[in-house]
Amino acid sequence: VQLQASGGGLVQAGGSLKLSCVVSGRTYGTYDIGWFRQAPGKERVFLGFISWNGGRTDVVDSVSGRFKIFRDNAKSTVFLQMDRMKPEDTAIYYCAANSGAGKGFDLWGQGTEVTVSS
Repeated sequence: VQLQASGGGLVQAGGSLKLSCVVSGRTYGTYDIGWFRQAPGKERVFLGFISWNGGRTDVVDSVSGRFKIFRDNAKSTVFLQMDRMKPEDTAIYYCAANSGAGKGFDLWGQGTEVTVSS
């Protein structure tokens, strides 16, 4: 499986951005997908996930109420909708798949850069 995140860019504080994660491979529909971000000079952190069928989704408290994860399996794509963005949301955003090998989210794609201006 391959993952490719896109949709990053420059947005003003208070604005919105929707990131996409295209997952290619015949077994796309069997993977839980997670979103992560890495701010400049900081470690990569987990933001949330969505289960393989979309039945379960959750985001961490720090972005709850502003970020939402959903998927369109017909398009093999998982989305991260980000609203009311803040300068501290500036980071490189990554999506990852849980291959089911017991290692958590272990299949990674290239990130997409998001900059939020104040």
